[in-house]
Amino acid sequence: MQTVEKQTIGNTIAQLRKEKNMTQAELAQKMGVTDKAVSKWERDLSLPDTSSLPKLAQILGISVDALMQAQLNKQEQPTGRKAEEIVHLALQGVALAMGVAVAVLSFMGQIQADSAIGMLGIGLACLAIAQLSQKSEK
Repeated sequence: MQTVEKQTIGNTIAQLRKEKNMTQAELAQKMGVTDKAVSKWERDLSLPDTSSLPKLAQILGISVDALMQAQLNKQEQPTGRKAEEIVHLALQGVALAMGVAVAVLSFMGQIQADSAIGMLGIGLACLAIAQLSQKSEK
């Protein structure tokens, strides 16, 4: 049995299942669940029921503690990539909001040209920052 540091519980389940030359369907049958449930576990889309962890650990030849350690390690991993995606979407959202606001306020005759230009400038700046940050990540 090998476990890799900072590995998710899903990766651990998949790795140990494969080491035992077991298919997802075979593991599912032994656990009394569907093969789709096992697939979701291995892709970290869901977790096994806590009451079934001892049985799963026994089938995979690992302790419950070692199995749960993978989940703890997953939670400790930095989420920098997610934060970057959220910031990118927020910048695009601000740009879109500025454009829509200028269009609506212009249609209603409730905005002056200098205010509209300022708002569109903010929107364009947000789009530029989003583009530049995306290019620097590649």
